[in-house]
Amino acid sequence: MNQKELKDHILNVLENNKTGTLATVKDGRPHSRYMTFFNEGYVLHTPTSSDTHKADEVDENPFVHVLLGYEGDGYADSYVEVEGTAVIRDSKELKEKLWNERFSNWFEGPDDPKYVVLEIEPTSIRLMNSGEKPQSLDLDM
Repeated sequence: MNQKELKDHILNVLENNKTGTLATVKDGRPHSRYMTFFNEGYVLHTPTSSDTHKADEVDENPFVHVLLGYEGDGYADSYVEVEGTAVIRDSKELKEKLWNERFSNWFEGPDDPKYVVLEIEPTSIRLMNSGEKPQSLDLDM
């Protein structure tokens, strides 16, 4: 697979798979949980509360790992492994852009001060189960 095909395949996985796992570091150990992800190109966003462990963990150590795409069909069920750096964003524009009424279970609305977004800038994305050996896309962002 050439670089263009690799980039296109990775973007396809990111755009068509919104639920995955986010791993942060807690006391020097990985801590994973399921999250909902939105992408702008290769940059990932996931809504959360500023009062969560993951927000505290990102403040202490911004390095994260994300898995997106595997749906259990077996070989050739592509997924990506994303290594990156997370920051907490609370811009009104981003929060409104990502807002979904389902978030009302946790937040009063897009202006809720506890509603924040983790923005993940990938440093490396690895495409798995594409029918070929795993391929890495190193990003210089």
